[in-house]
Amino acid sequence: MRSNPTSSKVVRILAAATMATTMTAVSAGHTTPVQAAAVAAPEIPDTPAGRQLRWLLDAATRLPIPESELKQHFSAEFLQSVPADQLNQTLTAFKGMRLQELTRSESALIVAKVEAAGTLLDLSLTTDGAGLVDGLLFRPPVSPAPKDWAELDQRLGRLAPQAGFIAAEVTKDGACRPVHSVAPSTARPLGSMFKLYVLGAVAERIASGAFGWDTQLTITPELKSLGSGELQNRPDNSKVSVLEAAKLMISISDNTAADLLIHRAGRKNVERTARAWGARDRRDTPWLTTREMFVLKGAGYPRHARKYLSLGTAGKRAYLDRVVAKVPLSRVAGWTAPRELDTLEWYASPAQVCQAFARLSRLPDKHVGEALSISDAGLALDRAQWPSVWFKGGSEPGVSDLGYLARTADGRSFVVTTLAIDPKTPFDQTRALSEQLGLTRGAFTLVKGS
Repeated sequence: MRSNPTSSKVVRILAAATMATTMTAVSAGHTTPVQAAAVAAPEIPDTPAGRQLRWLLDAATRLPIPESELKQHFSAEFLQSVPADQLNQTLTAFKGMRLQELTRSESALIVAKVEAAGTLLDLSLTTDGAGLVDGLLFRPPVSPAPKDWAELDQRLGRLAPQAGFIAAEVTKDGACRPVHSVAPSTARPLGSMFKLYVLGAVAERIASGAFGWDTQLTITPELKSLGSGELQNRPDNSKVSVLEAAKLMISISDNTAADLLIHRAGRKNVERTARAWGARDRRDTPWLTTREMFVLKGAGYPRHARKYLSLGTAGKRAYLDRVVAKVPLSRVAGWTAPRELDTLEWYASPAQVCQAFARLSRLPDKHVGEALSISDAGLALDRAQWPSVWFKGGSEPGVSDLGYLARTADGRSFVVTTLAIDPKTPFDQTRALSEQLGLTRGAFTLVKGS
């Protein structure tokens, strides 16, 4: 969940056609500042991917790009996943980007370093058989991996004033065996990582026969949310299957998808799943939808937040139904500074997040793994060593969380989770992501060798 309801995701775009989509806008690290250099840009090869990169660099100087032009360069599957308006909004963050270096070039793939707004980013572009863009990825260069746990701890301490960490092996009986940890039992804000528990509750309800992955959900106005995602842009009362909503909820952290699934599974069932899986923080009851969180923190703040927090559990449930549900989203204003992180969020400790991944890994339904493996947020582990990688992160101002479960080629499973919290200052999300990815990548190497 992002606090700015009009802000698009600026770290990552990937098309559904390549089974990867936009990362949750989670949010120190090593963003590379770039100064203007008097050197010639590298020559772009005359390949399908090279031609599309050449067009993209030109188009980024004259945003917004007309939809008719986008259709000439992006596949239909891409534009179905990332509509023209959303694509233009996202590309705004890279307006005027300049090519700095080509690092890989194949007929249907090109990888380059580009500079945008003074920051160096990795760009990866793929094309389909017709030469149209079917995958587009922007991400900050990943920070170097720590050489040992002591270095990881030092860098984690510099990343955030309040931090939690765990690197653990998931045993055959589903327990988390910690190898290294920092404040593993302290519950901290999760941001969109709470969607792990929603996915678990949905899978359990499906296993019970309550509904199916093909059950159709109606995107009603009252269930639409803000922030990350694309379902809020679909027509009122259109349909989406439980499976598609689950994949969008995890892969691009679609907030409307999460709220639709909470509504279908039942708020109290999500609460029961979270408690059964070890997340028993009293602040998680009632379990808030993202829309409710936006209203409590962004509509006439702090009036609704203060009133809600003054009530007991029953009173809070009533206030959500009778008051918060009636507040139109047009009254929600984004916030840029940390707000109510200790009182209005979703909460779990690193050890509890590890347990959530472990419980998800033991569910027999293949669709759970499908949803969690769509995006790795740029971690890019060696797939020969780590053939399966699951990811969920979360953020809002002052929150930058990443969580992974990865399996080795010989079938061992490990979880690495970083919860970074700054209750006073928002993170530079690009820099925080870069550093957290570097720490996480190093942690998987260290934990595997333990």
